[in-house]
Amino acid sequence: MRYLILSDIHANLEAFQECLKAAEGRYDQAVCLGDVVGYGPDPNAVVSVLRKTASVTIRGNHDKAASGITDAEDFSPLAREAILWTRRSLTLDNTTYLRQLPPGPQGFDTFEMVHGSATDEDEYVTGPAEAIPALRSQAAALVFFGHTHRQGGFALNPAGELRDLSLRVHRKGPEMSVSLEQGTHYLINPGSVGQPRDRDWKAAFAILDDSAGKVYFYRVPYKVAVTQMKMTRAGLPQFLIDRLQVGA
Repeated sequence: MRYLILSDIHANLEAFQECLKAAEGRYDQAVCLGDVVGYGPDPNAVVSVLRKTASVTIRGNHDKAASGITDAEDFSPLAREAILWTRRSLTLDNTTYLRQLPPGPQGFDTFEMVHGSATDEDEYVTGPAEAIPALRSQAAALVFFGHTHRQGGFALNPAGELRDLSLRVHRKGPEMSVSLEQGTHYLINPGSVGQPRDRDWKAAFAILDDSAGKVYFYRVPYKVAVTQMKMTRAGLPQFLIDRLQVGA
């Protein structure tokens, strides 16, 4: 089985569409690690496409805030402004869909999916301090996580040695894959579809090939200027508009 692993689409339709084009024919089932909306200008269109694409989607912190589960008081002022705009823009049906998304972890035969971590769906796993406890406590050998918007992840081998799977920026196509080794625990982030923050503006996703025992990472360019123009028309904060072109 080949799984398309999506995360942090953030209402960026142009980036989402390019990821789906690049992944076409390469996967059997799609899943999403959350943050379907927030920041971007096309929450309804993205939700509509995702509902037809992904067999399982878990909620992210922006999905909870946009659907009214949380109040977004812990968000930055600009993120909160975007969430309030998203709440006003979402249809009732799509708001209900987001509200009903399950929390992680959600399990498959060979992996689990979380938004932040298995113990806290809102935790940022950015370095060894967070990764080592998470890797040691996770039940599945392979866990996919999102939330940080950084493609890569961590691996902990049987000897207790941590490996950082951070990827080079400015890559083209699937220039990196990770071979899954027996006895090693993995926390792997496919990167953000719609709001990368690893200094590479291109949309990110990953594909797990169970039979090959590999995870393939992809980056694809998209029409970022079109997304930025939509954000400007919507009156979304200029900082959120500008950051798309630098991947920060």
